Amino acid sequence: MTLIEALYPALKPLLFRLDAERAHTLTVKMMIMAHKLGMLKSVAPSKTLQPRQVMGLTFPNVIGLAAGMDKSASAVEAWGALGLGAVEVGTLTPRPQPGNAKPRLFRLPEHEALINRMGFNNPGIQSAVEKLKHRRTKAVVGVNIGKNFDTPNENAVSDYLICLKAAYAVADYIAVNISSPNTKGLRDLQAEDAMRTLISALKQEQAVQKQALGKTVPLLVKIAPDLNEMQIEALARVFNEQDIDGVIATNTTIERSAVAGHALANEAGGLSGAPVRVRSTQVLQAFRMLLKQDIPIIGVGGILCGSDAAEKMQAGAALVQLYSGLVYRGPALVREVLEKIG
Repeated sequence: MTLIEALYPALKPLLFRLDAERAHTLTVKMMIMAHKLGMLKSVAPSKTLQPRQVMGLTFPNVIGLAAGMDKSASAVEAWGALGLGAVEVGTLTPRPQPGNAKPRLFRLPEHEALINRMGFNNPGIQSAVEKLKHRRTKAVVGVNIGKNFDTPNENAVSDYLICLKAAYAVADYIAVNISSPNTKGLRDLQAEDAMRTLISALKQEQAVQKQALGKTVPLLVKIAPDLNEMQIEALARVFNEQDIDGVIATNTTIERSAVAGHALANEAGGLSGAPVRVRSTQVLQAFRMLLKQDIPIIGVGGILCGSDAAEKMQAGAALVQLYSGLVYRGPALVREVLEKIG
């Protein structure tokens, strides 16, 4: 057991006494400082590490950090040092924006869950790009992009193109976020025609950037767990037609039945953690059955233990990502998942 694994159980009760967003900010700052002082040692058991080739990229291991944990790309090296094989930063928008009013992040410990309505608070794509120009990590780095809250959906393609162009030179892959419930109207972009228009434009720009920079940066789409069967079929059809490079399944849910009766159940925002696990895996499995076999899926949603991660892999995931599980389990979760699925 590393020092960071041993310390987290002692720090967790103190952090949970703080407002959830304040605790998150403090934790990231502590990680950055610990890394600078050489105190972060990978919790990944080296004997079990098996690099994975996915989308033409070499992932040191199967575990990634989901978007939302490092919105400003400020702690990429620290997350990599912890033993994660990939770090997805963002969501990033063309212009900086403060996000929704606070409080906007809530813990539901009884359910090992979080509710957030952050609203794409971020320093803007250019700020993150400048940081990523100087990154030094073996972890694969993904850049998650979105539209500004005040950009109407009819102009959304322009926002995504701005972010794609800016991020292409520094990203290992780019993830298109059209599934957050916390930007008004964003999920409307998951409609078949809107998705086809967006992905077609992004794939065309990807080809332009590939020609200009001489490298291929895979383009992925992050989808919601609240899709019905017809919506899943429509999106899979678009992804197959457009030869999308990958899918991330899934984002947070607006469904509340799993936490009904909790004092915070009616807080607006996306629910993550254990309550979303089953539905997220169902959506993953449905897409796996419909997508071309060469389109990989990254499984995320409700991974709180090694068995949860194994379930995602068995459902068809090529890789997995963690978020809420790290809040509740800490760095020990990374070790447990890797010992379970390698």
